[in-house]
Amino acid sequence: MSVIAQLQPTLMDLAARYGQTPESAVIEILSASNEMLDDMVWIEANDGTGHKTTIRTGLPKGAWRLLNYGVPAEKAATAAIRDTCGLLETYSEVDKKLYEMEANPQEWRASEDAAFVEGMGQTMGETLLYGNSRDTPAAFTGFSPRFNDIAQTNPANKRNILDAGGTGNNNTSIWFVVWHKDTVHGIYPRGTKAGLQIRNLGEATKEESGGLMHQVLRTHFEWNAGVTVRDWRAIVRIANIDVTALTKDASAGADLFDLLAQAAELLPRKTSGRVAIYANRTISSFLRRQSVKGANVRITTDEQGGRTVTKFDGIPIRRVDVLLNTESRVF
Repeated sequence: MSVIAQLQPTLMDLAARYGQTPESAVIEILSASNEMLDDMVWIEANDGTGHKTTIRTGLPKGAWRLLNYGVPAEKAATAAIRDTCGLLETYSEVDKKLYEMEANPQEWRASEDAAFVEGMGQTMGETLLYGNSRDTPAAFTGFSPRFNDIAQTNPANKRNILDAGGTGNNNTSIWFVVWHKDTVHGIYPRGTKAGLQIRNLGEATKEESGGLMHQVLRTHFEWNAGVTVRDWRAIVRIANIDVTALTKDASAGADLFDLLAQAAELLPRKTSGRVAIYANRTISSFLRRQSVKGANVRITTDEQGGRTVTKFDGIPIRRVDVLLNTESRVF
């Protein structure tokens, strides 16, 4: 494993560390529906099912001193935060008799379980973007509730929310994220393994109403995870993009490339983290169409892992389809 993978491990890196080939296959299925997992760094929580961290909210400024006069003592301002993990869990059951009738029963059962894997991947992606533990205490708080107030004065992360001008409920967002252990990263409970855990519970008797019973094969799915934002400067949200007003030549509606340029300038200049842009397929489509209106030298494409990756100023643009086109305006 490379030094970068050791310090900033994705789910694929951690699966390789565990030596768990089955989990690697599962992670690839999840990545197909939520490309954030290609970049997301995962760190074991330091406080049981939660993660405590300290963020710096102010720096000492110093003071000009006259000879024979003193200056006041100062200290850096910090704030302690604790993010928690949520437990996403479900079971699948298949009729044992159906399993026995299949020509390739193991492959058939895996295909049945794949739907659960896909669904949980989408739920995790939705929570990462929109989750709010105040509304759903069992879940964790994602990005949108942390970057949802343009008019606020404290904290100062309003400067990292760009307003694309949409006013109704047909809006979407584009997110810039710098993944790193010191900026933004996923967390999983201490003493556990990161990622979706799948366990074959074997045969069980299922009881239905009226005393009816039949034999099933049961699988348990469990994913315990959360997210920590240590440095708000490492996230930029382009909010209020009215998808109904977009045009292929940017003659009306949001000028996506102008907004991307503004967002890129807000990121920290020096970073060793993984930087990526996340948008849904509607935005991805209009980015392609708006890029042909002229010679847009900021857009490039290359091959990564057998896939064509579009980049803006060298930053990969990932597709995340759980990003809604029905977001309300962020004020």
